Amino acid sequence: MTGGGEALRRAAAVGPFFATVEGPLPDGFRPIAELSAPEFWRRRIAEVGERLGTAEPRVAASVAQLGVAARLWSVALGTAVLGGAVPDFDRSYWRLPEGGSLELWVPGAVVPDGPLAAALHRTVVERRLTPLAAGIRAVTPVAEGLLRGNAASALAGAVRVLGAGRELAAELLDRPPLRGALTATGRRTSCCLYYRAPGAGLCGDCVFDRPPRRL
Repeated sequence: MTGGGEALRRAAAVGPFFATVEGPLPDGFRPIAELSAPEFWRRRIAEVGERLGTAEPRVAASVAQLGVAARLWSVALGTAVLGGAVPDFDRSYWRLPEGGSLELWVPGAVVPDGPLAAALHRTVVERRLTPLAAGIRAVTPVAEGLLRGNAASALAGAVRVLGAGRELAAELLDRPPLRGALTATGRRTSCCLYYRAPGAGLCGDCVFDRPPRRL
């Protein structure tokens, strides 16, 4: 196990999605709790919907949530697997540049007293993704199962990029609410609805073999 700062740096070396902003807190960053606010999601869903060219808010909400979940899981899993620590998301800040991906400023990481899986579940699922999903559902009707599937798919994607952490991810996927979101082969049991965006197709882990007929 390594120190918290070193664990974050090791994760950052994997790639941009695993990286956090170093140094003093820059201007323009907001407390991470605001990522769960309905006001944030109302704006974000409109922005993503315009970019995708879709008039369906639930499609935009799903794509936007998947992106945030992927960033959180990448940083958290990379820090845990490569440094044995869990990022301090409770005191973290975020910024979303126009047309860019979510930037995260994380003050450090903590080596947990207990199992890594339990600490990651509390940090990512309970404290971040669960209230985040509630914020989305306060703005637009999106199925809870879809959002759980997105969270599970984002975790599996982080494992693939990292090339490690499969056992840790398996423990996380066996805990509610993620349990049952993926099959044993990594295929989703729900659909993120991306295929409904103009010009889009199915994701690699989609529950469907071909796009359903549009009604």
